[in-house]
Amino acid sequence: MTLDEYSRYDTVGLAELVRRRDISAAELAQTALASGPLGGVPFLRKDILIQEEAGLTEFGSRLASGLRIPNASELALRYNRAGLVTLGRTTTPEMAFNATTENVKDGPTRNPWNLDRSAGGSSGGSAAIVAAGAVPAAHGNDGGGSIRIPAACCGIVGLKPTRGRVPLGPDHGTVLLGLVAEHALTRTVRDSAAILDATQGASSGDPYVIAPPVRPYLAEIGTPAGRLKIAYTNKAWTGVNVDPEIAAAVDRTATLCRDLGHDVVEAGPVIDAEAFGFATQNIWCGFIALGIEALAAATGRRPGPETLEASTLACLEYGRSLTAVDLYRAEDVMNRVSRKVGDFFASYDVLLTPTIAQRTLPIGAAILNANASDLTAEKWVRQIFTYAPFTSLFNTTGQPAISLPLEQDSDGLPVGMQFVARYGEEATLFRLAASVEEASPWKSPGNTPKTQGRAVSRHGKFVLRRPSQA
Repeated sequence: MTLDEYSRYDTVGLAELVRRRDISAAELAQTALASGPLGGVPFLRKDILIQEEAGLTEFGSRLASGLRIPNASELALRYNRAGLVTLGRTTTPEMAFNATTENVKDGPTRNPWNLDRSAGGSSGGSAAIVAAGAVPAAHGNDGGGSIRIPAACCGIVGLKPTRGRVPLGPDHGTVLLGLVAEHALTRTVRDSAAILDATQGASSGDPYVIAPPVRPYLAEIGTPAGRLKIAYTNKAWTGVNVDPEIAAAVDRTATLCRDLGHDVVEAGPVIDAEAFGFATQNIWCGFIALGIEALAAATGRRPGPETLEASTLACLEYGRSLTAVDLYRAEDVMNRVSRKVGDFFASYDVLLTPTIAQRTLPIGAAILNANASDLTAEKWVRQIFTYAPFTSLFNTTGQPAISLPLEQDSDGLPVGMQFVARYGEEATLFRLAASVEEASPWKSPGNTPKTQGRAVSRHGKFVLRRPSQA
């Protein structure tokens, strides 16, 4: 059956065709799936924020175990209309507040390149399953680097779109006062563009609407990027140390961009890092406190060590101590930081940085141990953004940023490079990223011998197991 034939029938008419055996139910389903631009492609969703109607959404937490949210999110509906077939959920750290995907509820999610290493976070389950070759793409969201960090760790493509590009409704207008953006993790730049084409645009009742793209993002793939003015830095504006191997990789990527004909200079934004870090802490902890209270009410469970990890309990306690004035102060800081960074981008088309400051950590690394007994909210936030100091700034500014797997460290593990464009200019990133991908193609992580065939499903959540556990 062709799509044209399919569209002529209503529900009763299609049912009659199946009853008369003019067409099988399976053939009818295949025709329906082919109706979207991504028809029939297997897909997975991260276990937080996005939800299907009456589907499980457990936030990586024992507190939310078994939780089913009655309504579907607009993004899930758009994935479905595009023809993507959502097979299940991917793991996330508790409340998505970690740069690794390890939690008490599900255990660690392992990196396909080396099963003793972290997959990054908080969209680490999605990054790992895509990198292992089980699906070509999976959903992720990003409130401080949660798409880009795991993309860097797992050697795939991770774009955080512009604030407002992909809807968060109907349950949210903004999340984390606007820090969170929804999109996907993919193996190729063109897949990221195609999925964004299928999901971009405001939905009914959204708090604001940004300018739509001039043409489909997929049309940008292969279009010359032009001569861009690219700034690059391997120094963190927060002052934390950057691994020498990572810093050297940025220098090589800058050279690659220069060889592609761009004007490349060493420069980076300057911000009040102390005020920015404190504001980030208040926004995250305030939202976590709100979320924990909502989950406790929905499940009837009490927040405590039996249901929450130590870092979440610390953030809950701190978040409850905040006032409305504290959050308005945080918003004021974010505005001032965004203006400062906006002035920087008046002189540059793109900024190049490392995605993370350190090489991929081993599973169980102390700096990202969310259940350590000595954690305070302040210490936890500081530890996360010491490991990943380059990403969260662009959640604040709302700019699009993409991590590309352009380098490897001395252990053969992926190293991600982050490219940031001006607000609303995903097209610039897609053109540049596609040209870089062609000039310096990355190794397919799904072909790594340690993980072929090792991705398994447990209770509908996709995780990676050691070969002995598969």
